[in-house]
Amino acid sequence: MLLKFLPVKMRLPLKFGAETVDSIQIAHVEIDAYGTAGTGETPLSVAWAWPSDLSFAVRERAMMDFCRMLEREYRPSGHDPMTEGYAFLMEKLPEIHARFSREYAVDMPHLAALICTSAFDIALHDAFGKSRHLPAFRTYHAGFMEHDLAWFYDDPAFRGKYPQDYFVRDVPEHLPVWHLVGGRDLLLESERTGDEPDDGYPVSLEKWIERDGLKCLKIKLTGRDAQWDYRRMADVGRIALRYGCDALSPDFNCQVHDPAYVNAVMDRLKECEEEIFRRVLYVEQPFPYDLESNRIDVHACAACKALFMDESAHDWRMVRLGRELGWNGVALKVCKTMTGAILSACWAKEHGMLLMVQDLTNPMLAAIPHVLLAAHVGTIRGVECNAPQFYPAASLENEKRHPGLYERRNGIVDLSTLSGNGFGY
Repeated sequence: MLLKFLPVKMRLPLKFGAETVDSIQIAHVEIDAYGTAGTGETPLSVAWAWPSDLSFAVRERAMMDFCRMLEREYRPSGHDPMTEGYAFLMEKLPEIHARFSREYAVDMPHLAALICTSAFDIALHDAFGKSRHLPAFRTYHAGFMEHDLAWFYDDPAFRGKYPQDYFVRDVPEHLPVWHLVGGRDLLLESERTGDEPDDGYPVSLEKWIERDGLKCLKIKLTGRDAQWDYRRMADVGRIALRYGCDALSPDFNCQVHDPAYVNAVMDRLKECEEEIFRRVLYVEQPFPYDLESNRIDVHACAACKALFMDESAHDWRMVRLGRELGWNGVALKVCKTMTGAILSACWAKEHGMLLMVQDLTNPMLAAIPHVLLAAHVGTIRGVECNAPQFYPAASLENEKRHPGLYERRNGIVDLSTLSGNGFGY
C-alpha cells in the first residue's frame, strides 16, 4: 500500500462558510487487492468537513495523521468492495476514529474521517474492477456482489435488488456542468482591482460563462446575512439571465438554524426577481450538518424548492432521517466513500428523492470517480466540477488523456474517454 500527499496551491481563494482557504492536500492511495493495484485520490477539504476555532494547520495535520493511521489499519480481506467497504465503515472505522481521538486528543468530526477513508475505499473499488477486466460501475450486481441491498439496509423491501438496478439505463457521455460562484468571487470584469492572477484563466463570473458556455451556477451564500444573501442571488441571477444560464442553486453551507431565514430569502427573490426565482433548481444544505443534534423540520423549505442534503448525508441512515424531516433531495459526494455514495443513492431513489453529485473541488484523478457516479446514478441536472476554477494546473497531465473532462466547454464535461477498467483513469 502507498499513501502520499500532493499539495496544491489555489490560484484564487475559496470561501467555505466563515472560512477562506488558498491551498489543499490531495491524499493519493494505491492498494494491492484482488491480485492487482487500485488507485484513489481525495482532497482533504478541511474547511468543508471540519469547521472549528482550531487553526487550519492543526486540523489539516490531524486529517493527514488520520490517513496515516488508516494506511496501517486498512487491510482488505478479499470480499467484494461494497461488502468490504460497508463492513469497514460500520465496524472498523468507528473504532479507529475513537482511538485516534484518544491518542491525539482532538475531536475530529465523522465527516473528516470519511474524507480520509474515501481515498482507500475508491482505490479498492478501482482494483476490483480492474481485476475483473471491467469498468467498476459494471460490477455492482449479483454477478459480483456477495449480498443484495437488503443485507446492507436490513430491509426486505430491497431483497434481490442491487445498485445496478438503480443506475440509469443509458449512461451519458456528456453531462451539464455546474460552476461554483464563491462568496468572494468577482462577478463582473469591472470589479477587477489589478491584484488578480494573470495566468490565462478567467477571474470574473461573466468571463467564465463566456469561456466555458456555462448554464448552471451554484452560489455560495453566508446563511447569516439575509440582505447580503438576497443581493448575491439577485446579482448572480441577473448575470445568469443576460447569458442564458437556466439553472441556479443557492448553497447556505450549514450556517442557518431557522427555516424562516431560507424562506425569507427565497420569498423575497420570488416577489422581486421572479425570473431568477424560477431558475433556482434546488437549495443546498442550509442547516447544520449534524442532523441528529439538529432535528429541524424543513418541510416548508422543501415545499418552495427542492431541498438537498449535502454535509448531513453521511450515509443512507442519515438520508432516511433527512427524509423524515422533510428533505427531498440528496447531494452525493464520493469523498464520503464510493461505497457510501452508492448506498445513499439507491436508498434515496427507492424512496423518491432527487439526486445531485457535488464536487469537493476534485482535481486530478479525484475528478474521475466523481463524474462517473453522476453519469450512472442520474441527477437532477449534470454534475458540479469546480477544480478548473481554482487549480487548473494541478490536472494538466490528466487533461492530456481526458481533455473534455478537465476543460469545461459548451456547458458540459465530456466523459467519452473514460473507457478503461476500474475507474478508467
